[in-house]
Amino acid sequence: MELVIGRVAKSHGVHGELVVEVRTDAPEDRFIPGAELHGRRERDQATRPFVIETVRQHSGRLLVRLEGIRDRDMADALRGTLFVVDSADLPPSEDDSYYDHELEGLRAFLRDGGAELGTVREVLHTAAGELLAITTTEGKEVLVPFVTEIVPDIDLAAGRITIAPPDGLLEL
Repeated sequence: MELVIGRVAKSHGVHGELVVEVRTDAPEDRFIPGAELHGRRERDQATRPFVIETVRQHSGRLLVRLEGIRDRDMADALRGTLFVVDSADLPPSEDDSYYDHELEGLRAFLRDGGAELGTVREVLHTAAGELLAITTTEGKEVLVPFVTEIVPDIDLAAGRITIAPPDGLLEL
């Protein structure tokens, strides 16, 4: 499965640097000089290799220079490019931490009674923390805070999570 770790937002300056919107929890592991990135246009399936020449932070943004990209025109041509990795190349997730793609698609069951609530559609990252967007069996969407008290059990092998919602959470 292909996972997006960054997106080229625009060029920066006249020497070919790119402003990259980071979409990974560990940019310091992915965006390092000498690392090879695989990039593709948003609507394209074919990827193209790029090698990182330099990386730096500037005003809260990640600026990346790729080998062979030497001017603003070349950088502008990469606008919208997605940098991707294969999920099989990721290290195993640690205890009590999960990659988004591991959670998306899991079936959610209520702890009390074991009734099926629905399917995890997406993991949302907000300033307040992570939320699981669950499409219920009735086709509605509920947002569940991704905290141990509310999501006490995750069984990736069985493809299920257990939800213990506080009163009123699912009625919103």
